[in-house]
Amino acid sequence: MKVVSNTSPIINLANVEKLQLLNLLYGNLIIPRAVFQEIAVIGAGEAGSKEVQTWPWISTHVVQNVATVNSLRTQLDWGESEAIATAIEIQADLLLIDEKRGRLVAQQLGLTTSGILGVLLEAKQTGLIQMVKPILDSLIKKGFWVNHALYDHLLQRAGEA
Repeated sequence: MKVVSNTSPIINLANVEKLQLLNLLYGNLIIPRAVFQEIAVIGAGEAGSKEVQTWPWISTHVVQNVATVNSLRTQLDWGESEAIATAIEIQADLLLIDEKRGRLVAQQLGLTTSGILGVLLEAKQTGLIQMVKPILDSLIKKGFWVNHALYDHLLQRAGEA
């Protein structure tokens, strides 16, 4: 399975020490150079920084289609643009992206997307975690924003409401 990730899922899962879930669910993870830069260079010393540099199942991709990136940059940030361009270029099975606008653009381009909340649901469904709520609460404490209705909906889908 070819899975590309934007910055947010990596940093947020690393913040709650659950980044390994991506490896357990999907095997290898591909990140574009811009995402690597955002995490390892701009965010040096922060959650996820060391992991993207050293974990063998996370690889960096150099986007070839610069025109696609430049076109996407008119509405999205650098990392999101390169993540979408990478997913298109390598014909990814899944793009992990949390930002609403980026996810909408990716879906309009025919990409299958998920975010950190989808990852947590899938991890519970496959038995990798027992409960979503404690991890979700930890994410929120670390600054991950989830509106109340989505929080309740997610816990209901996880069978924890």
